[in-house]
Amino acid sequence: MTGTILITGTTSGFGRATARLFIENGWKVIGTGRRAERLAELEKEFGSKFHGAAFDIMDEAAMDAALDALPADFREIDILVNNAGLALGTGSAPDTSLSDWKTMIDTNITGLVTITDRLLPKLIERKGMIVNLSSIAANWPYPGGNVYGGTKAFLQQFSLGLRSDLHGKGVRVTSIEPGLCESEFTLVRTGGNQEAYDALYGGAKAIQPEDIANTIYWVATQPAHLNVNSLEIMPVSQSWAGWQIAREK
Repeated sequence: MTGTILITGTTSGFGRATARLFIENGWKVIGTGRRAERLAELEKEFGSKFHGAAFDIMDEAAMDAALDALPADFREIDILVNNAGLALGTGSAPDTSLSDWKTMIDTNITGLVTITDRLLPKLIERKGMIVNLSSIAANWPYPGGNVYGGTKAFLQQFSLGLRSDLHGKGVRVTSIEPGLCESEFTLVRTGGNQEAYDALYGGAKAIQPEDIANTIYWVATQPAHLNVNSLEIMPVSQSWAGWQIAREK
C-alpha cells in the first residue's frame, strides 16, 4: 500500500521522522510547517517524493493558498497526520500567560480542525485516514499541563466524534497519545532552555520521534477494514505512579 500523505509540522520531531519513513516505503509526502528553509532541506533530501508547503497552521488564508497550489500529482491525499502542535510554559495556571494559552488553543485546536475540514471531502472520496497526535496529557493531568492538556483532550474527543460522523464512509480515524518524547517540543515549551531539556530527558530513555513514526506507519498500513481507535504509548521509565498529595504543615 502506498499513496499520498499530508503531515502537518514536518520541520522537526515526529513530523520529520514520519515523512522520512513513509517516503522510504514508497509514499509521496506533503509536509507543512512554518520554517520554509527546513522544508527546502527536505525537498532537497527527498526529491520528487516530497512537496513542502510553508505556512503557519494558525493562518487560514495561507493554508488555503498552499492547498490550492498543490501540484497535480500531490492532490490525491489518502492520509492526514495532524501533528503540528505545541505547549508553551510549564508553570501553574495562576502563573501562566493568557497569550500562551490562546496560542496553544489556536494551534492545537483551531488550526487542526481547519485543515481537517479542508481535507475531509478528499479523504471521504478516497476512503482515507486521519491520524491525530494527542498526548497522555489528555488522560493524565499533571501540574503545569492546564491548557495544553485541555487541547489534547479536545483532540481525543474530536477523533472519536469524527469516527462517529464518518460512520459508513470508510474513513479511518486514530488518536495517538504519546508520553515522554524527546524532541524540540520541550525546547519550545521552555523557551529554549537546554538545561531544562537535559534534566527532563536525562537517563529516562524517552520515546524518540522514530518510535512515533513507526507507530503511525503501523496504524496506516493495517488492513482497510481495521481501525485503531486510540493508542496510548509511554516509555517504560514513565508511569502514573505517585499521585501528588498536599499535606498540612
